[in-house]
Amino acid sequence: MTSIHALNPWIPYRRPHPAARLRLFCFPYAGGSASVFRDWFSLFPPEIDICPIQYPGRERRITEPQFTLLPSLLDALVNGLAPELKMPFAFFGHSLGALVSFELARRLQKRGMSPLGVFISGYRAPVVERKKPPMHLLPDNAFIARLREYNGTPELILQNSEMMQVLLPTLRADFALHETYVYSGGMPLTCPLSILGGMEDPDITYQDLNLWEGQTVNDFKVRMFPGDHFYLHDHCTEVVNAVQEDLALYETELMSRYGNRGNN
Repeated sequence: MTSIHALNPWIPYRRPHPAARLRLFCFPYAGGSASVFRDWFSLFPPEIDICPIQYPGRERRITEPQFTLLPSLLDALVNGLAPELKMPFAFFGHSLGALVSFELARRLQKRGMSPLGVFISGYRAPVVERKKPPMHLLPDNAFIARLREYNGTPELILQNSEMMQVLLPTLRADFALHETYVYSGGMPLTCPLSILGGMEDPDITYQDLNLWEGQTVNDFKVRMFPGDHFYLHDHCTEVVNAVQEDLALYETELMSRYGNRGNN
């Protein structure tokens, strides 16, 4: 590890390489941390600088207050990641992370800093109405019961009252980010959108994902993988291969936009 890791708390885990030509920022789901993407370092070539995002309120940032409103989180991300956007970059986000990456891409586009591409995983198009009532203000027992339905938190943790008391504030804050979000129309993205989902996801259908097409004027595709909402853990290699395949397809656009600029 080099000193660059300590410079940006948003990217605590990182293995930069002199040959890197592209940064892939990876945004975790609700309750998740940057370590969700720890296996990705060994699956991507050194030319792609994997940058897992760490939201406040977890791991090394445990003492920092969590964000509960998406606009405030986006403001902080724009400022925190600005020094990292001097080379071509792309976003991958799963569930809540997909929403964050989409809205962050829209903000950056308005500033003339469009990503090479955005990978949306496990999140319905913003024009689709929510299918479940909000849960971030529910009493603990009801909140945990709803959390169990997502099949993303091990049962041993859900039944551990002491551990859940530590995790609940972060989980509630993350669900508040999603549940208080209000989509506002505007200019679609000019970069490609790659959409990924689980075939057995009980809450997000292929149709929900296909409606993302209206959010870009560029290339668009949907890929479905075996599994439920957290398919990306059981099929990590296949997901990474799909991301690499799409990034390779966007290489021509990358080079035409940035040329052979030096690495940051």
